[in-house]
Amino acid sequence: MINVAILTLSDKGSKGQRDDTSGPAIEKLVKKIGAEIVSADILPDVKSKIKTKLIALCKKADLVLTTGGTGVSPRDVTPDATREVITYEIPGIAEAMRTASLKKTPYAMISRAVAGVRGKTLIINLPGSPKAVKENLEVILPVLAHTIEKLKGSTEDCADLYRG
Repeated sequence: MINVAILTLSDKGSKGQRDDTSGPAIEKLVKKIGAEIVSADILPDVKSKIKTKLIALCKKADLVLTTGGTGVSPRDVTPDATREVITYEIPGIAEAMRTASLKKTPYAMISRAVAGVRGKTLIINLPGSPKAVKENLEVILPVLAHTIEKLKGSTEDCADLYRG
């Protein structure tokens, strides 16, 4: 069982001025890999609040999925906050999402999404729209369970999983 925390970053959503549709989209998709949602929160696009929440979520979740704040506007600070709390990045996850998204929209190249690890928790930034959440998450779903197992200390050889 993978414990998942979902963190939606939206100024309007945090004030109740917009319904969060991306968080529920994430929840629906991660349940396909047997995940249990341990937290689902909405915060404004404030770096200090995002950092504090990410640190707290890492104490109870194996996987933290953020949605929103990955672009280039001045309020898009999710990747910056994430980089400040992770120990190391896993660039291939964000690269895979951008590569797949570029096949659908040229705007994917301005995504600043980050994926990385804090302790034994994987943190991944997803875009803010439900459509983009679905497209990006479907690309990385196949590797999430294995990645979490490795972070928890599994010694299974990755080569045994690849039969290409």
